[in-house]
Amino acid sequence: MWELDLLLVPFLEARYDQLSVEDQARYRELIAGEDQDLFVWLMRREWPEDPELRRIVKMIVEHAETTDRSRRQAL
Repeated sequence: MWELDLLLVPFLEARYDQLSVEDQARYRELIAGEDQDLFVWLMRREWPEDPELRRIVKMIVEHAETTDRSRRQAL
């Protein structure tokens, strides 16, 4: 899904290398999931039941919100 790429790719490019090995594994686990689940989670309609996946989803959402806010302020 293109909408997912708008959130996942910037996080991957900006933050993935700084994640712990465990969080990198969780990110890979997350993106191997179903697009429908990812969409619901990343749109903050629901959170994953697994607390570790929930944590990485929240990191991605927070990154997207912070990045968008920084771009708007720069304009």
